[in-house]
Amino acid sequence: MQDRIAEGRVVLEAQHLSKTVASPEGPLVILADISLRVCAGETLAIVGASGAGKSTLLALLAGLDTPTSGRVFIAGADLTALDEDGRAAIRAKHVGFVFQSFHLIPSLTAVENVMLPLELAGRADARTEAAKALGDVGLGARLAHYPKQLSGGEQQRVAIARAFVARPSVLFADEPTGNLDTGTGQRIIDLLFDLNRDAGSTLVLVTHDPALATRCERKIELDAGRM
Repeated sequence: MQDRIAEGRVVLEAQHLSKTVASPEGPLVILADISLRVCAGETLAIVGASGAGKSTLLALLAGLDTPTSGRVFIAGADLTALDEDGRAAIRAKHVGFVFQSFHLIPSLTAVENVMLPLELAGRADARTEAAKALGDVGLGARLAHYPKQLSGGEQQRVAIARAFVARPSVLFADEPTGNLDTGTGQRIIDLLFDLNRDAGSTLVLVTHDPALATRCERKIELDAGRM
C-alpha cells in the first residue's frame, strides 16, 4: 500500500474528520479526529461495535453527510468545499453504493433500477449497459422483474449491478449481507469481491462480520467514534 501512496494513487482521503450532534444532554460526539487514506484498488473494512460510528463515517466519506469539522477528498475533489449539488455530481461520477436494505425502487424493474445512475449521467446506452451488468451478476433472465418478485439475495445482486454499472472509482458497502442468510450472504460477498477486482474499484465496507473484514487488505476499528 505504501508503494501505491508513493505513486500518488490515493483515491479517498479523510483529514481530521469529526461529527458532533445535539442531544438533550448536550453535544454528542459521534466521530472524533478521523484521518485515513485509501488507495486505488484497495479493499478496506471499517469495523467496531454497534454505535461506534461506522455508518456515520461511511456517510461522511461518501459525501452523503457533512462533517462538523475536517475534510474529505474523493479522486482529488474536496467534498467539504462543495454544496449538495457539487457533492452529488462527484458521487455520480466516482461513487457506487451497496446498502444493507438494498434501496431499490419498487416501481421500477431490475433493469430500470440499474439504468438509473447511467440515465442520470446522460448515457444513451443505459439499457444495454444495465442489461449487461445484470448478466454479470447472474440475473440476465430477471431484467423485467420488479423487486417484490425477487428474493433478498437477488435484490442485493441488482443493487450490486447498479453500484458497479457506472464503473465507480470507490464503492461503499454498508453491512451488505446484514439482511441475508449465511449462505446467500457468502455468495454476495464472493460476487462483490470478484466484481471489485475485475473493475479495479476501491472497496470500502462497513461490517460486523470478522470473516468478511479479514477478506479486505486492511481494516480500521472504531471505538466510541475514534480510530
